[in-house]
Amino acid sequence: MRRFRIIIRTLIALILFSVLHYTLPQHDVVRVVNTYQERQDLGDWTRIFWSKPDDQASGLINRDVQFVQTVKKKTYLLGFIRSDAEEVMVYRNEDTGWSWPFYFKFDTASLQTEVDDLRSTPESPKWAVVTHYGWRNELISAFPNAVAIRPVAGPDVTIIPWFNIMFFLVLAVAIGFVRALWRQFRERSIDPALQDAGEAWDAVDARADEAKGRFSRWRDSWRSK
Repeated sequence: MRRFRIIIRTLIALILFSVLHYTLPQHDVVRVVNTYQERQDLGDWTRIFWSKPDDQASGLINRDVQFVQTVKKKTYLLGFIRSDAEEVMVYRNEDTGWSWPFYFKFDTASLQTEVDDLRSTPESPKWAVVTHYGWRNELISAFPNAVAIRPVAGPDVTIIPWFNIMFFLVLAVAIGFVRALWRQFRERSIDPALQDAGEAWDAVDARADEAKGRFSRWRDSWRSK
């Protein structure tokens, strides 16, 4: 039973981590290489990795999507460690509208203009920080969605994920608050009820033992005769 609880808790933790890793904003230091527009089919289960900005778009089987091609600095451990090596990364540029995840992005055209203005070459690079969410998976053609971009002086800029820090602080406070409420509720309601139930069971067990003893004595009295 204990092993089963450990497995369930591990699965819940993995699901929660995956949802947060996909949804929370991440920051990449990139050099914009090119932008393009391509028509994407949205008729299978991979539709969950594309935005649903409005009711009309959610009913379409395919639609045009804008993409941003970049060269980015490699990172490890969820972006906390950055290396000098580079890798290619392609982002999609879609409005999120009012749907999940709740970035309320409506400025796809403006963002595409900003990205076009930051295009550069290896000989004369322009570096920028792209804020995005989502995953890149070549097998199922999933792309992270760029939600903002800003120019920076160079590739060694220090990025502090203030939103993620505040999110986890608030989450920790909320979890602590809920645990405190649960402990108070358990101490005031559940534990007394369990104690009363245990006492009632002990009383029933005592009466049963007493009745059994009386029966045994009655049976022994007949045997003695």
